[in-house]
Amino acid sequence: MQPNGFHKYFLLYITLAYQHSANGSEWDHIANGMNWTGTCATGLNQSPISLNVEKAETSLMPRVFFGNYKLKLKGPISIINNGHTVFMNIPKTTNGKKPFIIGGTLKNRYEADGLHFHWGSKNSQGSEHLINNERFDLEMHIVHRNNKYKDIIKAVGKTDGLTVVGVLLKIVKKPKRKFPSLNRVLAAVAKIRKDNAKTTIRGGFSLGQMIGNVNPHDFFTYRGSLTTPSCQEAVTWIVFSEVLPVTYSSVSNFWKLLDHNNQKIINNFRSVQRLNGRHVFYRI
Repeated sequence: MQPNGFHKYFLLYITLAYQHSANGSEWDHIANGMNWTGTCATGLNQSPISLNVEKAETSLMPRVFFGNYKLKLKGPISIINNGHTVFMNIPKTTNGKKPFIIGGTLKNRYEADGLHFHWGSKNSQGSEHLINNERFDLEMHIVHRNNKYKDIIKAVGKTDGLTVVGVLLKIVKKPKRKFPSLNRVLAAVAKIRKDNAKTTIRGGFSLGQMIGNVNPHDFFTYRGSLTTPSCQEAVTWIVFSEVLPVTYSSVSNFWKLLDHNNQKIINNFRSVQRLNGRHVFYRI
């Protein structure tokens, strides 16, 4: 049986996450890149970076179009603790097709393959990107593959292979806005505390509902890399400037997750990388 999109994406993430880890422990140190080599150390287009509205180049580029983002995803949807992050597969929608994005600086259609999270700890915030010098509590990455490549394994080796949509989340005491679909996924994290634990949730919600009501036309975009080894510089990043409010209890579920050494997975974000003269665009 040929692996489907979920298994290809999951295999890719497992491979990259373990590639530069001798024993997989102390993920907080590994994630920040202290011992990474190869492209992670020598690349000039590395991610994440610090994003700033005043320093970015304002652009009149076309808006990003989120195709099939409003259509409900077919269930069941798998959510896994892979020992380094929480991963959710993105199945086809009710019309039998995958969500996709086009526009902005993208030259092709990019189909959504999966999403995962980065977080800190009860004593630290854990988003990978900073906005106006501020780090937030959680960052969700929705990984899209250029549909001119047959699978994500091949796409990751191409400079135009991937687009990652980044959504930042911030803990507030009493969120004025609630996002039931996003909260369903965050609540499921409590069921996958152990390494390699898996749960499923029913479909019936759209990928668009996972990003709440952020303004999809107000974002930063730049050329960068994966934020786990081998840090391939294959990514066009699209990071929303609007931050979603979430509760303390929903984020605290992440701090209790365990890796395969039974150690807590905390601070699984990479440190900010040098810009090296790259253009960062801000569309409003």
